[in-house]
Amino acid sequence: MVVAPVLLVVLQPAGAASAATLPVVINTWAFRKAAETAWGVLQLGGSELDAVERGCGQCEIDQCDGSVGYGGSPDESGETTLDAMIMNGNTMEVGAVADLRHVKNAISVARKVMEYTKHTLLAGESASLFAVRMGFPYEDLTTQKSLSVYSEWLNQSCQPNYWKNVIPDSSKSCGPYKRPEEVTYKEKQISRRSFHNHDTIGMIVIGGSGTVVSGTSTNGAIHKIPGRVGDSPIAGAGSYADSTAGGAAATGDGDIMMRFLPSYQAVEYMRMGTDPTVACQKVISRIQKYAPNFFGAVICANITGSYGAACNKIPGFTQFHFMVFSPLLSHPTEQVVDCI
Repeated sequence: MVVAPVLLVVLQPAGAASAATLPVVINTWAFRKAAETAWGVLQLGGSELDAVERGCGQCEIDQCDGSVGYGGSPDESGETTLDAMIMNGNTMEVGAVADLRHVKNAISVARKVMEYTKHTLLAGESASLFAVRMGFPYEDLTTQKSLSVYSEWLNQSCQPNYWKNVIPDSSKSCGPYKRPEEVTYKEKQISRRSFHNHDTIGMIVIGGSGTVVSGTSTNGAIHKIPGRVGDSPIAGAGSYADSTAGGAAATGDGDIMMRFLPSYQAVEYMRMGTDPTVACQKVISRIQKYAPNFFGAVICANITGSYGAACNKIPGFTQFHFMVFSPLLSHPTEQVVDCI
């Protein structure tokens, strides 16, 4: 007889404090296997850096929701590119890659940037060449599925896209676009994301000794303009870790969220003693003042192991799901918060 595993989903009321214990693994969205992998690394004696790298790397392998790893979110040229970062909260070192092409293991390349260079962020084809020098295979990130998504988008007159104030009218046709002679700005606040197709995995791992590490991995906004870099590989935007305060990670519309450095801000709130859930809510509320219809969420954890999350409530997105694994839980647990 085969017994199906039981999936426990916990609804965390807005503002409710979580039980505090260490170590703890927390990641955005219901990416169960990522949390399980990271926890397994810790249990086998691996470091917090190892746990974040392997946890986010699991999502790259699994192509979580088609929004992490190869074969997803093709840009306007039909190519999949990757962004990732990892941050050591003990040393404040960061390794990141952006617009990474032809290399699948973005989070691992980001760690190599941190450990083998004096830089923080490498981008584009040069980042790919660095990855090859570090021993990563150079391979095609395109799949039949991503080609199909790209073809369908072309057949829909390239809708939606990320252009504005150009000719021809980007809301009705494909490019190439150019700047008009006289510009009349008419930007509309429209979310370009499908809520079914989530995005970035952001992860926070806090070890038993209080070491905080955070990381992210994504293939970015679907149908993005080639060269676009979102919040995920930017320290303080995509994620942030400080072993004297805590860690945070963001997910959603990176073009808007990165302007507010929500992960950094949330950690600073926790440094001042703010509960993690409240810290997350405060950074969401700050963004709401300028972009009330933005799609996004933040997870937060402090150095005691207390954690929380918050999201912006918009039509089609009223709750945010995230994963937690700690000694108080026998398996990775999906938790849910109501958006504010």
